[in-house]
Amino acid sequence: MTAAPASKSVTLGIDPGANTGMATFVAGQLVALDTVEPQQIERFIRAKGPARVIFEDSRLQSHTWTNAPSRAAAAKMARNVGQVDAWCNLITALCAELNIPAHGISPAGKGAKLDAESFRKVTGWAGKTNEHARDAAMVAWPYRGARNV
Repeated sequence: MTAAPASKSVTLGIDPGANTGMATFVAGQLVALDTVEPQQIERFIRAKGPARVIFEDSRLQSHTWTNAPSRAAAAKMARNVGQVDAWCNLITALCAELNIPAHGISPAGKGAKLDAESFRKVTGWAGKTNEHARDAAMVAWPYRGARNV
């Protein structure tokens, strides 16, 4: 499968997870928010042909914050983080294969989660959102106007 020709003006923000948030910026403007299943990440990146990918990279955080009430709950959290780490590896490898610069941002570096109203105030986005798509947009927000050369 080949990728769409890279567009110098397209930046993708990705929040990998069981529900992967995808934010598409064109010429610095947020134009689309999507939520896909992890097996669709590759197809989405290839279809958009971005010049840059910015993603929340769980591998950059040395620990997770959890107040798990039991050992079983803590083990489930560890498995979930391991899955996200694997999706981050996939994004990095795919972007390298496609010669797309990919930059991971730690969960702490992304900043606090925004509710729908706060997101609207920051971005001007009037459409529907969910936490995954909002996180994808916010991870790339500081880089949306970066020159993609």
